[in-house]
Amino acid sequence: MRLREKVAIVTGGGSGFGEGIARKFVTEGAHVLIADRDAAAGARVANSLGAHVRSIAVDVSKADDVRAMVDAAHKHYGGLDILVNNAGVGHLPQPLEGLAEEEFDRIVAVNMKALYLAAREVVPRFKAQKSGVILNIASTAGVSPRPRLAWYNASKGFVITATRAMAVELAPFGIRVVALNPVAGETPMLKIFMGVDTPEMRAKFLSTIPLGRFSTPEDLGNAACFLCSDEASMITGVAMEVDGGRCI
Repeated sequence: MRLREKVAIVTGGGSGFGEGIARKFVTEGAHVLIADRDAAAGARVANSLGAHVRSIAVDVSKADDVRAMVDAAHKHYGGLDILVNNAGVGHLPQPLEGLAEEEFDRIVAVNMKALYLAAREVVPRFKAQKSGVILNIASTAGVSPRPRLAWYNASKGFVITATRAMAVELAPFGIRVVALNPVAGETPMLKIFMGVDTPEMRAKFLSTIPLGRFSTPEDLGNAACFLCSDEASMITGVAMEVDGGRCI
């Protein structure tokens, strides 16, 4: 019960890595607010996890939605201890000059601006209570970019740098900021990264992962639980790979 009575928000918690993180947090004693643009997906996960979990429909790129999300956590649970910025979008593999401007803008809004909007809401509260953890889900794409995914790669590089910058600024206030860099995982986004989900394409991706498998929501849940727990109280500013050795 490493997160006993902690209150956490998990964005994008209705599927994939976010769902895995939410499930692990609940098993470790946390109260969780699942924030997902897909209201039905968020409700499905929340309903499967019992009375300690609620869900809310949120577009993390919209300031009003983010404010309502943080207010809901305080209203239902009386506070907030952990924010997991997990929601993200990708784009199909393509030459960097070919991405449509509206797709680029969406990547910036969800993968980058959302961190700013969330920080604007939670940091003043965390400063007031002199504690709090912000966990940003980045990617190995921000460390070792794959070709034809240039703007997704760049957005995750932003997440890693933002994590470090936030960490050094917020450390004097007792706030830790950390990140996870998952490798391609068995989530709904895998097909987007591959372009086509075929045995040949899977084999190509797996050949770059020394441990020989994709990451799973459970892998991310386990790593997130550690970084957000008091066991990691001396850890801030890290972007920890959960990648089966891909970034070695």
